[in-house]
Amino acid sequence: MTATEKMVSGLRSVAATVAHGLVHLTHNGFALLGLAVAMAVIALTARPDLRMAGESRLADWLLARQAAPAEPADPAEDLLEPSERTLALNPQELPKEQARVAYWLSKKYRVAPEPLGLLVAEAFELGTRAKLDPTLILAVMAIESRFNPFAQSPMGAQGLMQVMTRVHTDKYEPMGGKLTAFDPVTNLRVGVKVLQECIARAGSVEGGLRFYVGASDPEQDGGYADKVLAEHYRLRQVAATGRAVPATQAVPAPLLSTKAQVKPAPAPAAPASGAGTQAAAEKVALLSPSEF
Repeated sequence: MTATEKMVSGLRSVAATVAHGLVHLTHNGFALLGLAVAMAVIALTARPDLRMAGESRLADWLLARQAAPAEPADPAEDLLEPSERTLALNPQELPKEQARVAYWLSKKYRVAPEPLGLLVAEAFELGTRAKLDPTLILAVMAIESRFNPFAQSPMGAQGLMQVMTRVHTDKYEPMGGKLTAFDPVTNLRVGVKVLQECIARAGSVEGGLRFYVGASDPEQDGGYADKVLAEHYRLRQVAATGRAVPATQAVPAPLLSTKAQVKPAPAPAAPASGAGTQAAAEKVALLSPSEF
């Protein structure tokens, strides 16, 4: 036998020994694993408390993984996902009376019907909860801002409902702060709260509108209440029939009981000085007068 043949024979012998050893170790490893599993099963069977504790931990782990939000790979991609930030709604998806109002307002005030669709739907929902006629809420928006969510008066009234943000900061805090005054839906919700408070204070819708515009004297509201009630009447007609009386035609008294089922709040005491008068007016002026 040559040296080469002896080397090959030796290598084969070493390889066979190594293979045999691996098989032996694997066999023993599976045997040990099987033994461990068997012992674990026996232990869990004998100790139900251990089994229940294990199941509870496993369930908690699974719930934690399921509840953990998946982090977006890129913040920019997260901004592109559909969300509640969409500020439009196709009026065709609304009930018939709401769709009529949305399209009519869109034509009259030259605003896209889709954003108005969302505002109309929100006004009807808020009106139901606040026990206010939704078309009254929409009439206030029409007269105050002509549906411009970024409108601001010289007095500081802002947004669709021209709310005095600095006076009603507390109402904006739960919604994200005073800058949300320029979010149409947030401004609408805060404005409805203010309107509701004004009506409760005055004891009537007409009186509440005067408080809303900041006029404590009925002769000083610049005809604001009449303008809102006239637009309210037109919107009621639109919702019911799809048509409104022309703006040039005299509008009869709205088909609305202006007496609210609330006790009027006492009138504020007259201040003693001019500075006091200005301070009291600012408190009464929940909204600043609009420019008509």
